[in-house]
Amino acid sequence: MDRNLALEFVRVTEAAALSCSKYMGRGDNTAADQAAVDTMRKSFDGVAVRGTVVIGEGERDEAPMLYIGEKVGAGGPSDPEVDIALDPLEGTSLCSKGAPGALAVVAVAEKGGFLHAPDTYMEKIAVGPKAFGAIDMNLSVKENIHRVSEALGKKVQDMTISILDRERHQDLILQVRELGCRICLIDDGDISVALAAAWDDTGMDLLLGTGGAPEGVITAAALKCLGGDFQGRLRFRSEEEKSRAQKMGVMDENRIYLRDELAAGPVMFVATGVTAGPLLKGVRFLSGGQALTESIVMRSSTGTIRRIEAQHDLNKKPQKWGLDFR
Repeated sequence: MDRNLALEFVRVTEAAALSCSKYMGRGDNTAADQAAVDTMRKSFDGVAVRGTVVIGEGERDEAPMLYIGEKVGAGGPSDPEVDIALDPLEGTSLCSKGAPGALAVVAVAEKGGFLHAPDTYMEKIAVGPKAFGAIDMNLSVKENIHRVSEALGKKVQDMTISILDRERHQDLILQVRELGCRICLIDDGDISVALAAAWDDTGMDLLLGTGGAPEGVITAAALKCLGGDFQGRLRFRSEEEKSRAQKMGVMDENRIYLRDELAAGPVMFVATGVTAGPLLKGVRFLSGGQALTESIVMRSSTGTIRRIEAQHDLNKKPQKWGLDFR
């Protein structure tokens, strides 16, 4: 994949972030998600690829979505065919509450590079590059934490474990507390905290627990760019989900997927902050119809990580996107 594509895709996430950030704190999940989806879809028309959405967003919560199988991009016969995994608004409830950590996210792989994960749940474990190879979902929570602790050179009681604050995680939370670890309970948006484990200065060391499978594939792509590690196992909630997964080629429901099985070959990851969080600053509106965004752009083939801060003139953008920022 051409390296210049990564900088084209950042325009897509910037547009989605700017659009949905107008709904920050307004308490309307659907409106925020709809704005991100609509703008992201329009913005793909400016990217010269033949893209297929293989990881979409929205089915689980009956929200608006860029659906699995949708064709995006303005590419012709000579332009690259790519698989696209996306979440126009990762952390919908975070945006609607004005809480930290909401992102607009796109990951890109060569055709066939991403696992076609159904919109179900996935049990996950994610770490940064210093703990690469230390995790194993066949082992207990205690064993994984001790292995990561040793890899990081940290005492167990000094580690911070990120876990979604859900009823299903009560036993997991108890196990982690018994070890004496610090815990960061998150309301939503496990992509950003999984990636935070790859940076020393965020204070996050490990993500554990069960969240969305689509987000798991996107996280695997991002951690591949960062040199981190990820493992996941699908967790179906119904026979209907299991049947849908089988039609997508997932035959072994107990299989543990490694990072490079979820995101094979060279991949790109692009994200723009919607609300300020551990990974990125959020959208900031200035006087005179101006706005600032911060984005991260990464490529696995080179290991290059770019942080891009952009200033946007919103008086001109509506004509391009068909939206009104006034």
